Amino acid sequence: MTSSRRRLYLAAYALLLIACMWSLVAAGDLSLGRKPWENFARTASELSRPSFVDLWFGNPALEFKSDDGRVLRVENQQESEARFLKGLARAVWDTLKIATLGSLLAALMAVPFGIALARNMKAPRPVAIVAKFILDVCRSIHSLVFGLIFVGIVGLGPTAGILAIAVHSMGTYGKLYAEAIETMDQTLYEAGLAMGATPMQALTGALWPAVLPQWLSSHLYIWEYNVRDSTVLGLIGAGGLGLLVSEAVSLFQWGRLATILIAIVAMVIAFDALSRRLRRDLLGR
Repeated sequence: MTSSRRRLYLAAYALLLIACMWSLVAAGDLSLGRKPWENFARTASELSRPSFVDLWFGNPALEFKSDDGRVLRVENQQESEARFLKGLARAVWDTLKIATLGSLLAALMAVPFGIALARNMKAPRPVAIVAKFILDVCRSIHSLVFGLIFVGIVGLGPTAGILAIAVHSMGTYGKLYAEAIETMDQTLYEAGLAMGATPMQALTGALWPAVLPQWLSSHLYIWEYNVRDSTVLGLIGAGGLGLLVSEAVSLFQWGRLATILIAIVAMVIAFDALSRRLRRDLLGR
């Protein structure tokens, strides 16, 4: 890239930033609201005490009273938190199932699209155009939107989440597959043809050894991303941790929200460490 073109891109980016800021200021939308620091301090204080500490320090006879002082009910806070943590563990497992099965389904569905999109595979132009269009559409539409669609089709539950993750991620898988195929050594494919193999046999023999490491690396990365992405699908009824997040926010249970967020962060950190270990052991990276 020449220096003049680089300066042109930087100038275009700067103009975009200025336009975004000007639009927000002109519309009066660039505001921190009323009493932002007071609101921040109150929210931080409420989030600083995760609810899981009630498992040990909760009130075994917590009273809920009406405005006139009448006791409405008495609750063992420790037992209530234990039930919540069991539900949280099930939600974490549901999130992992959605991310794992959705990622695998996407990886398998994207293979023919990636092959058709790769320029060196010389697929018929109409086929390549259709493949590119489908992959672009899948990448462009967020998994939450797909989740809403599949909830309407298959109903509430993890199945809708798996399908949403699969269709959205297929666009990313297909693009990465095509790029990996385009960088493979074409002489391997041509040598297979010269030895009398059919195009499909030559493609299979040359393709898999050349691109499999990159495909595995892509799969681990997207799988890791989908673990994070699938945590919000429960917001629309597609299973996972999102439902608990929605309930905690709607009921202003900031302590339980803190516990849920800690579980999400711990899950992502653990999966990131596992992904790094798999990359190192399987791919030497």
